[in-house]
Amino acid sequence: MLSPTSFARRLRRNQTPQEDILWQILRNKGLRGLKFRRQVPLGSYTVDFLCYQHRLIIEVDGTSHDLRNDYDESREHHLQTVGFRILRFTNGQIEHDLSSVIARILRAIGR
Repeated sequence: MLSPTSFARRLRRNQTPQEDILWQILRNKGLRGLKFRRQVPLGSYTVDFLCYQHRLIIEVDGTSHDLRNDYDESREHHLQTVGFRILRFTNGQIEHDLSSVIARILRAIGR
């Protein structure tokens, strides 16, 4: 079994095309100076993107999430209980409506 850090490294090396599209915008404080990290271990979970400053998690959901609704709900509930807000976007939203995705992220942090 992989450690959380090793698992996160593997996810970073094998990110989806949609995660890469969003990461190109978020990385290096590229979105209004906000510091985002990708594939971050948080307890027993790994989140796609995290802005600690605003306690904001961004998840990019592909078709694999269609089969994991119960898991995703319990994971989301736990992360909200410890003070994080979660935004979920589908691959289609990233591919076809990226400007709305970015606008929603900025609204969530009040910018």
